[in-house]
Amino acid sequence: MQTVKRQSLIAQVTQQLRNEIAAGRWEVGQRIPTEPELCEMTGTARNTVREAVHSLVHAGLLERRQGSGTYVIATDEQEVALGGFFAAARRQDLLELREALEVTAAGLAAQRRDDADIATLRELLERRNRSLGDEGSEGGDGHVDAVEADAHLHRAIVAASHNAVYLEFYDSLLPSLRASIAEHGIGAHRLYEAMHTALVDAVIDGEPGAARRAARALLESVGEFR
Repeated sequence: MQTVKRQSLIAQVTQQLRNEIAAGRWEVGQRIPTEPELCEMTGTARNTVREAVHSLVHAGLLERRQGSGTYVIATDEQEVALGGFFAAARRQDLLELREALEVTAAGLAAQRRDDADIATLRELLERRNRSLGDEGSEGGDGHVDAVEADAHLHRAIVAASHNAVYLEFYDSLLPSLRASIAEHGIGAHRLYEAMHTALVDAVIDGEPGAARRAARALLESVGEFR
């Protein structure tokens, strides 16, 4: 047995911030409060807050963006570790995993989608298709928006399956999915607007077989041309 040591202020603030992220108060993609705001919220000094934030940046939960702030990019360290594993995996292995997951999820989504899912899918499909015209040069803001719009649409289909395990696992794939989309370009000729529309329509219309076929056809095209 060892003497129990009093937890440092930095460790306490770090855990508080981690709890806020895990509880969903700050969602993935959302900017967290500024350092002065965090100081007021936690009742601690700026150096303590800065070290706590740095700890979570190092853990992969937060990301500092120059001139913009600090953003949540993951909800727990296990997700980060799994994401790192996927990032290092072979592209073909990831495509095969996506096919196994997304094709089944599309079929389930067609069976289980509700009114909220339908509204979300329609809005995200419109945003995705609209973003293609605003993509602009590679690496520009339009390109980033197009990547995000495409990734959010695929995630929404998995979410509409109402299988929490599928969605949790898919979320760990999202960083690798975004990187793949960004790396291989995102022009209208590559993203197959008609194929995405057919997939969403099949889910909304409640046609599991058509949804699975559309998802498989889309992923096979991704594997062939990207």
